[in-house]
Amino acid sequence: MAEESSPGGGAKTAGNWLFNMLPTKYRLKKSREIRDVLRNGRSFRKGFLILKFKENDLNVSRFAFLISKKVSKKAAVRNRLKRELHEAVKLNLPQIKKNIDAILIVASDFSGRTKEELKN
Repeated sequence: MAEESSPGGGAKTAGNWLFNMLPTKYRLKKSREIRDVLRNGRSFRKGFLILKFKENDLNVSRFAFLISKKVSKKAAVRNRLKRELHEAVKLNLPQIKKNIDAILIVASDFSGRTKEELKN
């Protein structure tokens, strides 16, 4: 697979998935931090998305994405959905409040929403 450089400075592959990923500094990665947000964070639900969030002491907001096997048994479907959520958050980063840790959870009643519905 041939790689070429992208305008964002990272590698761009044939599938373009790497180009759409959320930059590392905006990712919530440690399991204890994710667990803390899930246990102590506030919740908000809109449609098929549940947002759990908690303030942090950093100058950036960080995100994690949870998609259960109840949404789809196929890993490829869940991974595609995660990539689309990464892209939606990345595009809206300038409007998102700083200093929060947030987890976007796709509810089990997702039932095949379209990419346009994710962006709204």
